[in-house]
Amino acid sequence: MQVAKPQDRGFDPARLARIADWMDGYVEDRKYPGSSVLIARGGDEVYFNATGERNREDALPFTRDTLARIYSMTKPVTSVALMMLVERGLFPLSAPVSDFIPAFKDMQALIPGATRIDQTEPSAAPTLQQLATHTSGLSYPFNPGVLAKAMDEQDILFKPHRGTLADEADRVAALPLSFQPGTSWEYSVGIDILGRVVEVASGKSLAQFFEEEIFAPLGMTETGFRVPEGVGDRFASLYTPLTGDAMALNSAATGGDSLRLTDRAGKSPFEIATLHSGGGGLVGTIDDYMKFVEMLRSGGAAAGGRILSPSTLEFMMRNHLPGDIASMGQRSFAEQPMEGMGFGIGGSVVLEPGDGPECPAMWAISPWAGMALDLLLDRPGFWTFSVGVLHPARPVQLLPRAAPNSKPLLHGAIVEWSAEHPVLLDPDPSPRRCHPAWPPSSAFSKISMA
Repeated sequence: MQVAKPQDRGFDPARLARIADWMDGYVEDRKYPGSSVLIARGGDEVYFNATGERNREDALPFTRDTLARIYSMTKPVTSVALMMLVERGLFPLSAPVSDFIPAFKDMQALIPGATRIDQTEPSAAPTLQQLATHTSGLSYPFNPGVLAKAMDEQDILFKPHRGTLADEADRVAALPLSFQPGTSWEYSVGIDILGRVVEVASGKSLAQFFEEEIFAPLGMTETGFRVPEGVGDRFASLYTPLTGDAMALNSAATGGDSLRLTDRAGKSPFEIATLHSGGGGLVGTIDDYMKFVEMLRSGGAAAGGRILSPSTLEFMMRNHLPGDIASMGQRSFAEQPMEGMGFGIGGSVVLEPGDGPECPAMWAISPWAGMALDLLLDRPGFWTFSVGVLHPARPVQLLPRAAPNSKPLLHGAIVEWSAEHPVLLDPDPSPRRCHPAWPPSSAFSKISMA
């Protein structure tokens, strides 16, 4: 990636500098120990900054080559892997997961209003599309609800050092669904299950598929499910707030330390990983992940060979829900309102004002994840920006409140729109050609995305 002057790419350098002030403030307030941000436009780097420490005990600075757990930013990679196999005609998204994981046959779902895990009714197995869009009926242990509580009690969280992906998928299948598939939305381990589908369908481990089919073509040499050998002390330690609330930290009031070491580099389960979590298991650097983001921005192209077709990526970035997430019962998630927010294959979709659910404007990779990517569309169909934020603190707790502050800082630094990067509002007055979510009965090869 070439480095360009911010002003040559439509940014105000002084306004970009506010991002560093914001990052420094989070470190000074002990909201997280350190972070880095990388911004590119049109394939050229325009801004990088790192602040704080990756290892507070040894006073090691957070640097550009720091490796961190990227947690839910693994989900877009798994989603791309899934669609690569769909492109090859191996299966449609409408296929039930039980076709690949027999333990999902003869499923049960909790009855509406259930208060016990044994209050169930028969259910169909979720489809691959429902797993990808978090409408499968699966959950996470940190969610509210009966199923989430059972997962927490049984410690089902796809931990990197415990068992295999196949083992954990069967443990998930042994529990009932939280709701009938397709009737509601709940952030879940569904994409972990899709990782197992990729393994079964491809005949490769998820780590092998990622390495051979995605990472090698993109030149992502320091990303994987296990910390690479020979990285020395570049792997960041993991810290969580002293209190349960990630941002209501008490250091100012008590004078005490507000961050707690929970996973130290050198003794981390990510250094001995055996379970390849497609929902949150990758470790990598910010430059490596930017290569993945640039592939998305470039319509699936990579120096080492095309990853996906542009039409497939466009399809992934469309809303696959019947409406927004709020209309499916989830009014807010990760401290963000869900009105006007849909979900595509592997990422949330911001719906355009006045558009129906089939006409999204943006695809935003999970802002609550370990590395937050704000992919800004100049107008529908034209990717121009990619941003990465990487930090070694538990992402589910920290990034939700960081995202509302970081996005205005970025957007406020954009001061010029050129012919190459047109204005955000679509100047084309012609009727928008919208494409509905993929009909469950349709095969991929028969869908027109022109």
